[in-house]
Amino acid sequence: MGDYITTYSGIHMSPLAPGAEEIHIRDIAHSLSLMVRANGHFPDFYSVGQHCIHCCEEAHARGYTERVQLACLLHDASEAYLADITRPVKQHLPKYRAVEKTLQDVIFQKYLGELSEEEKRLWRELDDTLLYYEFDHFMKEKLMECPGTLKSRPVFGTEPFQETERKYLDWFERLREG
Repeated sequence: MGDYITTYSGIHMSPLAPGAEEIHIRDIAHSLSLMVRANGHFPDFYSVGQHCIHCCEEAHARGYTERVQLACLLHDASEAYLADITRPVKQHLPKYRAVEKTLQDVIFQKYLGELSEEEKRLWRELDDTLLYYEFDHFMKEKLMECPGTLKSRPVFGTEPFQETERKYLDWFERLREG
């Protein structure tokens, strides 16, 4: 047994030493559509894939560039190969964060090239914005000061994973063609 995972498409992927050739959007879309958000503590199933789509849709509604929209869609793609670890735990795992950053950088580089600091700031801001509204909806908890009004209309709730996977791939194709 090697230092790899076998992905949905049958690729042997090395999360600790990722190569761009091992990264496939179908693997990302499939995995994130099945990966539960908030470590499974929301009262309903809500996937990381749905979260990424909602971030992308919000970027679109705000008129952000297609690059920023795609960065929003891909911002958690490394979790398709590693896992989703909650922020309070992740902040105490510097080695994990380094592995995650390396992998996420390979993914961004493959599909977007180098992101500017402004593009990074925008997707991170939308990630936090969606986090706020997700917790407000599912847990009736305000995690932070309200980041402002959403321009999109995300539907926070259970969606068949196949539907999320299809939407994720549709957004990806639309943004890559643009």
